[in-house]
Parts: sequence; structure tokens; C-alpha cells
Amino acid sequence: MEPRATGVATATDGSAGREQPHVRVAVIGYGYWGPQLVRNFDRLRDTTVTHIVDLAPARREAASEAFPHINVVADVELALDADIDAIVVATPIRTHYPLARKALERGKHVFVEKPLTASVAEAVKLVALAERMERTLMVGHTFLYNPAVEELRRIVADEAFGRVYHVDAIRVNLGLFQPDINVLWDLAPHDLSILNYILDAEPVSVSVQGEAFVRPNIHDVAHVMMRYPNGALAHVHVSWLHPSKVRRITVVGEKQMAVYDDVEATEKVRIFNRGVDVPDYTSTFGEFQLSYRYGDIVSPHIHWTEPLTIECQRFLDAIRTGSRPPSDGQNGLQIVRLLEAMDESLRMGGASVALEPEDQPAEAHV
Repeated sequence: MEPRATGVATATDGSAGREQPHVRVAVIGYGYWGPQLVRNFDRLRDTTVTHIVDLAPARREAASEAFPHINVVADVELALDADIDAIVVATPIRTHYPLARKALERGKHVFVEKPLTASVAEAVKLVALAERMERTLMVGHTFLYNPAVEELRRIVADEAFGRVYHVDAIRVNLGLFQPDINVLWDLAPHDLSILNYILDAEPVSVSVQGEAFVRPNIHDVAHVMMRYPNGALAHVHVSWLHPSKVRRITVVGEKQMAVYDDVEATEKVRIFNRGVDVPDYTSTFGEFQLSYRYGDIVSPHIHWTEPLTIECQRFLDAIRTGSRPPSDGQNGLQIVRLLEAMDESLRMGGASVALEPEDQPAEAHV
């Protein structure tokens, strides 16, 4: 397949004597995540952050102090009308769709923080529009660019691990409460994207139990159960009401087990050579004795690079080459589809919601 047109300027790479595409980026939103995105894009080679856009005067002032060489404005139109190649959207979820759509219609490449949109219908329209405009649409599922998650994926795919039995993911802390979305839309996208990535599959069904303890109708605690096509069972616990910060995923396989702990400073991934061996078939209860294995615990060396740096670079690579990053628009749509199914299960008191392939939305006209 021929790479699509990138629509970016070029800058001479003096060391290699070649022309390299130079990407000009505007970052929309300078709240919780915006400053980190500006910092990373600003330091990447052959890239210029031309504008920071935010409606709040205090945040604009902070941006101007931190990045005096970047234009800081309140009106997104000033950025879109400028000579830029891409926008990065780090604003509240309800604004993702209108901002991304406007940018795509102007021929800009678009990076949107997770989740992609507030609904499947919006996500379908954005994916279709990006394809039609031949522009990169990427979603900020940062953990897909985390070296520890990449190592976990490699471990789980290895024959030595065996068939995956079940996965337990927990992502809890005290706050940060969101005013217009529940804890599923805030925290769960991380674990959903990780699980789909390491299992190389999408769930076939989902059920959710949760509660809104602090504010009516905004769930702050949720327990998610998902079944995958190969029979693996996954449990995801997300909460804004927990005394400590926990970010841990445990994968139990037929031959080994693995734990990824994002809070751990050094040994982020550990492999447990432990399990249960089932004897050959026997008709007598007395001969049926399970054999327990207690092997070594290994923590592989992981060459660490900040995941957000890798993610930002992959966005630029996609713009320059037309390649598809792991968290492209279709991947973002899959996660939004899961989140909508979870909300449906919550409304039905925890009933299981099927996610058959034929239920995936068809391409929409925009």
C-alpha cells in the first residue's frame, strides 16, 4: 500500500544531508495533561509547537511562563488558521468530537487524548472523516507505548506462558473526581486498551456492577467482568474512592503468571513460574491429586523511556510516513464501544452485554 500524503513541510537534516518532514503542532487544552504534551512535542526533533490554546486566563498565563517561545491564545481558530500540520486535543471529553472534526475538515492531523469521543456515533464519524481526508487520527492510549506493557505483551504471547486463564486489573486512588463523566470513562480506558493489546483480542461480553456514592448518577466505583474469545476472563476494578494509588495488572496463565505494577519504581514486571498441574484422566478420586509448582520469580530488565515521549514520536512518525500507530482511530473506537456497553450494563443492573463482531458500527457518512 502506498503511504498517503503527509501534508507537512520539510526541514533539512544537516547531519544526514537529507530533507526530513518538519511538523508544526498546536496543543489545545493546558489543564491536567496538556503541559506534559507540550513539553514532549516541544523537545522532539524536527517539530515545532506553534500554539497553546486554552480558555482560562490563569492557564494561559502559566503556559506563557513555562513556554515563552510559543504563541498562547484563547481562540482555537487562531491556531487552525495558522500554518500548522496537526492539533493535539487535551480538553474535556465532550469537546473532543467538535474540535477533532473541525481540525480534520481543515486538513489537519489529529491526536486526541483518551477516550476518543463521548459516544460511538461520534467516534465512527471521526474515523470515517480521517480516512476520507487521508489524515492521521490517533488516540492517547499512552500505555500502548509503555515499555513495561510491551514486555508484558511479549511474555503473555510466549509459548512458555501457556493459555491465559484470567486477568485481574486494578486502577484506584482517591480522586480526581470528574464533573461530567463516571469513573469508567475516566480510568478504565487505560486498562481496556492494555488488556486488548496484550491479549490481542476484543471482549465478546461485558458486565458491570458499580455505585455512585459521592454524587448522584456519576459512578465513582465500578467492577467490570469481560470475557474474551479464547475463554479468558478479565476483571477490572476502577475507583475514585480508595485510600491509596494502585495500578496493577495480574495475568494468570496455564504455565506461568505475570504481574505488571505501574507504581513500582524498578521491578515493574515480574514473572512467576508457578501454577497447578492437572494429572492425566483417572476415574478414582484417590488418584486425583493436583500438583502445585512453586518456581522462581524473575523480573526482566526493561529499557525505560517515558511512554508519552514514545507516543508523541509515533504520532509524528504516522504523519510523516502514513503508518498506523497502535492507538489509531479504529482502536479508539473500539474502546469507546466498550465504554458504551459498560454504561448499558450499569443501567441494566449489571446484566451481561454481548459484543459480537457484527454489532460493530458500520462506517458513517460525515
